Amino acid sequence: MLQARVLTCVRGERQLFSNLDLSLSAGQCLHVRGENGVGKTSLLRLLTGLSKPEVGDILFCGLSIFHDSESYRRNLLFLGHRDALKEDLTALENLEMYAALDDVELSTEQALATLWRFGLKGREDLPVNCLSAGQKKRVLMARMVTRQASVWILDEPFNALDSSAVLVLQDLIAEHLSEGGLVVLTSHQDLAIPNLQVLDL
Repeated sequence: MLQARVLTCVRGERQLFSNLDLSLSAGQCLHVRGENGVGKTSLLRLLTGLSKPEVGDILFCGLSIFHDSESYRRNLLFLGHRDALKEDLTALENLEMYAALDDVELSTEQALATLWRFGLKGREDLPVNCLSAGQKKRVLMARMVTRQASVWILDEPFNALDSSAVLVLQDLIAEHLSEGGLVVLTSHQDLAIPNLQVLDL
């Protein structure tokens, strides 16, 4: 379970939100909506532990993520606005590098099969800087699978995706939820995802 209690977020001299509570259990997805600048990305950064709230706390399995950060980070996948891929490495090398950093066992065969699952067969050995924005997103989808994290926090994950890739990502999120994961995401799109809650900032 991921919970936020009476969160207040201040950026500069501006208060973005206050007294915000939320609770997500395994199998649930929270869709954070709102106009640009209302604090969606700031909320995601709080939920990842990258920023601290002015007031309030965030709990994972009943423990503050700021007091037990290592345990939480082992269970967390965060994808922000930047695609976080190494442009000079290939798609395959990116997956293998992140698996090593995350201390996740990943064979070359598993990495290739995952890339192929997302339509990247024949492109696995291309440097990422040779891929289109949509293909880079598909590399990130492969990382979502190989990371083996229970909590996914995704900032605008549907940007740069064509309609077929949007469906692929929605199915991937639904699969993660069905396996007991939980998801928090921002998006300006209407989403067809099971067990979806909406938070309007």
